[in-house]
Amino acid sequence: MRTFTDNAGRTWTVAVNVAAIKRVRGLFGVDLYSLVDDGFQPLARLMADPVQLADVLFCLCKEEADAKQISDEDFGRALAGDAITLAADAFVEELIDFFPDARARAGLRKVIEAGKKVRAKLLDHAETLLATLDTDCEASDLIASFGASRASSGSTPAPSPSANSS
Repeated sequence: MRTFTDNAGRTWTVAVNVAAIKRVRGLFGVDLYSLVDDGFQPLARLMADPVQLADVLFCLCKEEADAKQISDEDFGRALAGDAITLAADAFVEELIDFFPDARARAGLRKVIEAGKKVRAKLLDHAETLLATLDTDCEASDLIASFGASRASSGSTPAPSPSANSS
């Protein structure tokens, strides 16, 4: 089982098992076992939706939350920024561990690691681009192009009233 710490300093244990999968499917219509289908698209959609992800995580941590007397609202309030990233990572690792075939688990780990590497490279590239961006120059270029199109439309003469009265 994997753990994560929320923004309130509470440690949570994520448990993916048959009962948890059944509970999540029944409550939210999310089939955890099929999140890896279609090139991981269902998993990507879940990871991109922090509200649904928090609901799934709360469901997986429900027994622990009940013992700590933490409501789903309080649970969700403590998930933002790094905490939700750590929770998502713990969830994905636990989900992979659930799969019964060792080769499937190994393959899933490779795919997840490759995705993390791609994401890191994309973020590095974006940071490099932003570091070299001349905001004053870019703003001036945009203002000039915006102003040029206004000037060109302003230079078109309006039809004269005498032309319409013929």
